[in-house]
Amino acid sequence: MSTRESGAGGRMFAVRLGVDRGLREFRHTLGSPDQLFNVFTTIGFMLVLWFQRDTAVEGTGLALAAFTLPSMLGMGVAFSGLVGPAGQLSTNREDGTLLRAKAVPNGMVGYLVARLVQLALDGGFSLVVLLVPAALLVDVFGHTGVGGVLGLLAVLVLGALATLPWGAVAGSITKSPGGAMGITMLPMMGVAAISGIFYPITALPGWLQALGQVFPVYWIGLGARSALLPDAAAAAEIGGTWRTPAVIAVLATWAVVGFLLAPTILRRMARRESGADMERRRQAALQRGGV
Repeated sequence: MSTRESGAGGRMFAVRLGVDRGLREFRHTLGSPDQLFNVFTTIGFMLVLWFQRDTAVEGTGLALAAFTLPSMLGMGVAFSGLVGPAGQLSTNREDGTLLRAKAVPNGMVGYLVARLVQLALDGGFSLVVLLVPAALLVDVFGHTGVGGVLGLLAVLVLGALATLPWGAVAGSITKSPGGAMGITMLPMMGVAAISGIFYPITALPGWLQALGQVFPVYWIGLGARSALLPDAAAAAEIGGTWRTPAVIAVLATWAVVGFLLAPTILRRMARRESGADMERRRQAALQRGGV
């Protein structure tokens, strides 16, 4: 067998191991205390929808909750895509998982595949947990058919691609899980507030509308609304249209730039990993925990 074939076979084996590991880690997370976060988040979103169910959006004939639900789905994808990989990468650097992956042939390939599989399943599970009870409060699927559902899936997948590499970048440049959360979670909350998630963006001042459109959160939410809501609902959007070509173009740009940038940063981060660095981070984590 040639070296090239052996290398290709080794990478495929690493991919299979990565898929298996991602599936096993996802099953493990289902029983972890972290799932309480999904429960509390879902309860919070249900309360928002409950209070919005009788408030109509002018010019559309729809309840505000009908606009908020697809926006929440988009926001969930953006949060999972950015915060998830940032937290995991920084944690895996601290506990030595990344260093062990680096030490074996094609270990980084298997590691990255495992992370992608787990994050995709985590994100899908979180969306289902939100969508099932929310559909009982808001009849968004009554306005769409199979095409709308497929459109929603396409937008959510594109939204995940637009945010995942940036989450990996954030996890690569921070030195601790707390730092990763600090540069992802807090900014994302601010971005969500100006992205038309909980109220049409047209109600905001013009400069905030312009700022909100810079980030992918707004475009994921807009794409989700266009998939699930009737055409009349576009009256509440900027320009009175869904701007589907712009949704695709902006999210694709974020995805392409992210996937061009992230591998380089990840490789540099992996090359710098050493046992001494891992031990320093471990000691710092023990001190933060008061051990």
